[in-house]
Amino acid sequence: MPGMSVRHLYLTRHAEPDDDGRLTERGVQQAVLLGRRLSSVPFASVQHGPSTRATETARLISRQLGSQVPVTELEAAGDYVPHVPSPGEVDPEHRAGVMAFLAGVSSEEAARGAEFAAEAIRLLTATGQVDNDSHHLVVTHAFTIGWLVRHACAAPPWRWLGLDNGHAALTVLRYFTDRPPTVVVFNDMSHLPAELRWTGFPAHMRL
Repeated sequence: MPGMSVRHLYLTRHAEPDDDGRLTERGVQQAVLLGRRLSSVPFASVQHGPSTRATETARLISRQLGSQVPVTELEAAGDYVPHVPSPGEVDPEHRAGVMAFLAGVSSEEAARGAEFAAEAIRLLTATGQVDNDSHHLVVTHAFTIGWLVRHACAAPPWRWLGLDNGHAALTVLRYFTDRPPTVVVFNDMSHLPAELRWTGFPAHMRL
């Protein structure tokens, strides 16, 4: 359709880190393999959160892209809790578990996370009235990916919870000017061999 553009947003959780926040050997392999998978995508930008693990992942991916794609840091792609609900927001059957999971989040952390979450939506999901599609990669964290997927699905704010991602897994969202966003893939690890999949999940939750 003339005048309609599609914004393709590629989201990935950083690759596997060690206890110091740097990528493990397996994490380096994960990032390189994801970069190879994405090497044919005509990215307009690569953005990453400020953590070491996100920065290292983005740099490794960008080396595989074969073009001079600008790589920039985006604070709104950082590691934060995007929304702390009040008990009344959460379905009664899930309320106790959700509130217990978020009990350690301070009011200052909650306020800061809400600001970053709003900024992530503003900066990453906008579409423009241009003729060409655009492709954008964001190396971020599991909570932020869950938040953006929840937003794309118009789900209640607290439902970023439960949308979990493995290290270097791929999620793709599409944003249109004339219809709701589309979740194309979620937590896709098909570019990783079996031994590199599901890191970031406890053993009993791996498939």
